[in-house]
Amino acid sequence: MIRKVVPNAQAAVEDIQDGMTLMFGGFGLCGIPENSIAAVRAKGVKDLTCISNNAGVDGFGLGLLLETRQIKKMISSYVGENDEFERQMLSGELEVELIPQGTLAERCRAAGAGIPAFYTPAGFGTEVAEGKEVRHFHGKPHILEHAFDAQFAFVKAWKGDEAGNLVFKGTARNFNPMMAMAGRITVAEVEELVPAGSLDPNHIHVPGIFVHRIYQGAHFEKRIEQRTVRPRV
Repeated sequence: MIRKVVPNAQAAVEDIQDGMTLMFGGFGLCGIPENSIAAVRAKGVKDLTCISNNAGVDGFGLGLLLETRQIKKMISSYVGENDEFERQMLSGELEVELIPQGTLAERCRAAGAGIPAFYTPAGFGTEVAEGKEVRHFHGKPHILEHAFDAQFAFVKAWKGDEAGNLVFKGTARNFNPMMAMAGRITVAEVEELVPAGSLDPNHIHVPGIFVHRIYQGAHFEKRIEQRTVRPRV
């Protein structure tokens, strides 16, 4: 059995180069590969195209790469919690492609399934559809969307084994499984790394065939993106 373990995040990102397209799993701040993001920042690569549900927040998640101007283009479906992202977008410093969340998910899934393109009604009649082919199915217009092509996909899992099999916990499952299948090279950071054969096959969410590198993260910060509580009575 191929052992896919690398010693740390720095080793996992050592061959990333300027101008690459990178995927990052997570939803908001839930299930983001924070150790990998920190390693990409430390490596100093620039002109990156980043695909993620959102761009983190100021000072955390992908917000760290925005601070250092390492991201040239951001492909996301939601960006409402990051002031620096808003500033760079409005000033023209950052190229942004906003797409419907379902389309984002399907473009990931299609890449993992080997489907080069698909038609969807989402976004027709809006800026999303500009310049895209339109066909009608059952009398309804659909626009052509292409699968993503990312050199690397970075995901975060709860548990993983040395063969790359992954188990996600709760809502951290979000975009992580689809992106794990979509990258040319998939890097998984896990909270707990166990020997191959330790995981129940019935509980595995992503088979190791899709994962190329895996390591145990050194630190995970459980942040809450927006804390909302009821007032005391």
